[in-house]
Amino acid sequence: MKTYAGIPEENASLENSKVMLVTVPYDGTSTWGKGADKGPELFLNASENMELYDIETQTEPYLDGVYLAGEVAENSTPEAMTEAVYQKTKELLNNDGKLFTLFGGEHSVSIGSIRAVGEKFENLTVLQLDAHTDLRPEFHGSTSNHACAVFEANQKHNLVQVGIRSMDIEEAQYLPEGRVFFAHEIANNENWVNDVLEKVSGNVYITIDLDAFDPSLCPSTGTPEPGGLQWYPTLELLRKVFEKCNVVAFDIVELMDSPMAKPSAFLAAKLYYKMLAYYHLYNNN
Repeated sequence: MKTYAGIPEENASLENSKVMLVTVPYDGTSTWGKGADKGPELFLNASENMELYDIETQTEPYLDGVYLAGEVAENSTPEAMTEAVYQKTKELLNNDGKLFTLFGGEHSVSIGSIRAVGEKFENLTVLQLDAHTDLRPEFHGSTSNHACAVFEANQKHNLVQVGIRSMDIEEAQYLPEGRVFFAHEIANNENWVNDVLEKVSGNVYITIDLDAFDPSLCPSTGTPEPGGLQWYPTLELLRKVFEKCNVVAFDIVELMDSPMAKPSAFLAAKLYYKMLAYYHLYNNN
């Protein structure tokens, strides 16, 4: 039996796990770097080579249990993929008291999972860490394009965007007023983490496009942009969000295969595990 990070089988069953992990190896609408469909495999392989003791929190988060809930393989059309992710997420959310997590794939995979989570949890904040706004109503003839990843979330929920440094002029009209933290502003604001926290409350879905990070940290992603987020300030933000709010789900997307994919894959593996550590720290009552 294959388990997340090679953890013991007793920590990997649905019954014994507080965390559910779905993978969506989809790369149907990306427009520059291809290879995000290999992201979940790279992530899982890196996770198997990671130390499972978290120094910062002095915990072993895997002991809470992580259930590999399978992959969504539907790739006939972007819309069919979105519906398949929605149905899979909805099904797993019937398991109350467990954290839903997803690893993509390109960012379009988040549309269906955010839709399902938003139906279950009221007053949802969607916290997006990303280089791009992803606020187009449709792109290349589809509303399920990666460039539309959070358009629907912005219409239905409290969207907070962090690390933005690239957008099309048509997206300006859709920016969530007062809830966009541009990278160039973050660079000159020592208090940016607390400023973000003021906009995040209640039930929270965190969606992380790995291009939110500076390419010096994470180069193997579809559309790397200079001037991105750094590792420790980002962890500080995430830890404080888990402490303050009820994080009900999160996803990580846009890890891309390349000849130099290993450092980025390991960053993704550590990022996922750090988020499990923060979840463990603040949700073990």
